[in-house]
Amino acid sequence: MNQKTLIGLAIAALVAIVAAIAINRANMPRSESGGEQSSYLAPELRDHVNDVSKLVVTGADNKTLATLERGTNGWSIAEKGGYAVDTGKLREFLLKLADAKLVEQKTANKDKYATLGVEDVSAKDAKGLQAELDGLARPFKLIVGVANQRGGTFVRRVGDAESWLASATLNVEKNAADWLKKDLVDIAANRIESVTITHPDGKRVRVTKDAEGDANFKLVDIPKRREAGSEYSANGLASMLAGLRFDDVVPAKDAAPDDKALKASYATFDGLMVDVTAWEKDAKDYAQFTASLDTAQAGKGITAAQAKAKSEFETATAAAAKDSKPADKPIKPLAVSDVVKDHENRLAALNKEVADLNARVNGWTYVLPAYKYATINKSIDDLLKPLEDKKAADPTKNAAARKAAKPGK
Repeated sequence: MNQKTLIGLAIAALVAIVAAIAINRANMPRSESGGEQSSYLAPELRDHVNDVSKLVVTGADNKTLATLERGTNGWSIAEKGGYAVDTGKLREFLLKLADAKLVEQKTANKDKYATLGVEDVSAKDAKGLQAELDGLARPFKLIVGVANQRGGTFVRRVGDAESWLASATLNVEKNAADWLKKDLVDIAANRIESVTITHPDGKRVRVTKDAEGDANFKLVDIPKRREAGSEYSANGLASMLAGLRFDDVVPAKDAAPDDKALKASYATFDGLMVDVTAWEKDAKDYAQFTASLDTAQAGKGITAAQAKAKSEFETATAAAAKDSKPADKPIKPLAVSDVVKDHENRLAALNKEVADLNARVNGWTYVLPAYKYATINKSIDDLLKPLEDKKAADPTKNAAARKAAKPGK
C-alpha cells in the first residue's frame, strides 16, 4: 500500500470520527450537551430556594389540591384554614427539585404522555401533578409524573413538548393534610400527676401518682367489691399527650363538639394543665385543646425541683471533696446561688409553655389518630378486673348441672 493510499485512508477515518462525534452530540440529551445550568431541571431555582413564596399543587381536571403560601407568620395552607405548613417537608421538596438534573430526554409525543404521567392536568384522568412556584425571577410550572423503576422521576415543564427523566425522586403530596405541621404536643407520661376523664353522663375515671418518681398510676374511686385491673391500663391514660400528632385539622367554628363529647383533664407535677374535649363523628375522632397554669401547683413543683437541684449539688460537692484530684469542681446551679431568680425563670418557662400551646391550638379542631383517642375513651370498667362468673366458680353447681344434663335423668 503506497503512501498516498495511506494518507487517503487516514483522512477518511478522521472524517468518520468527526462525523460520529457530531451525530453523538446531536443525539445527546440537553443535560449532556449543554452547560451546567441547562442540565438542571429547574435552573431558576438553583440558589433561590428561599425566594419561593408560594407552591400550588394541581391535580386531574385542573383541581387545586394544595395552596402553600408564605406570609408574615410563616408558611400556611389555604385549604386548611391557614394552618401552619410542615416547612421541613416543603424545604425537602424544593431542595430536591433544585438539585434535580435532566438525565434522559423522553417522548415529545403528547399521545404518549400518559404512559409517563406527564399529560396536562386539565385531563380528567391525569396521573401526574402540577407544581407551580411563585417568587422566582420567572414563573415555574412542572408536571411531575410517575417514578421510574430504576430511579428518578418522569417530568415535563408546562408548555414544553419534551418530557424528561429527572434524576431526583420527586414526591409531591397531593393531599392538603399531608403538608400540615402535625406535631401538636409532647408531654411525657412521667411528668403527669393525674388524669381525669368525665363522660357525658357525669361518670368519671381518675388515675393519679403520689410522687413524680412513681412507676405506675393508681386508679381512684374504685367501686365496692371491685378491684383495679392491670397497671398497664391505668398508665395508658397518661400517654395520650406524649408525642401527639394529629391526622387533620379544621377551624373550630366548622367542627364543634356535640353533647356526647367527653372531657379529659391532665395535670402535671409542675402545674401545667391541659384540658381536652373529644368526640366521635362520621368515623373520625375529634378533639379540642386548651392549656392553663395552676400557679399553686407550679409553686410546689418549682420548690421540689430546687430542692432536688440543691441535693444533687451537695452530693456532687461532697464527692469532689473526697477526691484528692477532682476532675471538675461542681458548678453551683442557679437554684442554689439565686433561689428567687431561679424561681422566676422556671415560672416564666411554664407560662411560656402555656402561651405557646394555646397559640397553636386555639381556634382549631383536630382529627386524632384512632389509637390516641382510644387512650381517653375509657370507662371505669375498662380499668377494673372483670367480674367473676360465680356460677362458673362454684364446682358444686357445675357438677349438679352436668348430672342433670345426662340422658335418662
